[in-house]
Amino acid sequence: MGETSAGVSSPRKKIGILISGRGSNMASLVEAAAAPDCPYTVALVASDKPEAPGLAWAAERGVPTFAQSPKGMPKAEYEAKIDAALRDAGVEAIALAGYMRLLSDDFVARWRGRIVNIHPSLLPKYKGLDTHARAIAAGDTEAGASVHIVTEELDGGDVLGQARVPILSGDTADTLAARVLAEEHKLYARTLADWLRD
Repeated sequence: MGETSAGVSSPRKKIGILISGRGSNMASLVEAAAAPDCPYTVALVASDKPEAPGLAWAAERGVPTFAQSPKGMPKAEYEAKIDAALRDAGVEAIALAGYMRLLSDDFVARWRGRIVNIHPSLLPKYKGLDTHARAIAAGDTEAGASVHIVTEELDGGDVLGQARVPILSGDTADTLAARVLAEEHKLYARTLADWLRD
């Protein structure tokens, strides 16, 4: 439990994490939540892919999970189901961790200022996909990752924290991605905790 300035214990904030795959950033957030001074607890891990390996990982560690495939379903109906699961779990803030679906403006509006994402570039550079290949092709000397507030603009919200990684001679998109991902795991847990303490 956190401590307020008066020394009174304050409840941890409940977060929901949205994933689409193995959820390595999700795992780093779940593991960070085990620390006694962490300001959040993971109330739900949800996915658009019922077969996502990250769901099984979370469930094995006692974290509640929810899966809903969007196939054959209007986007609004799919998002309503995700929204209901998050609210039923008491979620106060959402962390996107490799969630590969674009959120609708309506969903973002319902959770305005309470959704964060980690993006594998030094925003505002290289919004969208293929960030590592684009950084190498541009001749950049460094790449990295950014944690930002989610808004209706793709990768356009305020940046809360960044980690920088040098681009080495001979780097490919894959080798660079692996080094950036290792920094993402540290950056996301630290930045999310700082944001929730504010």
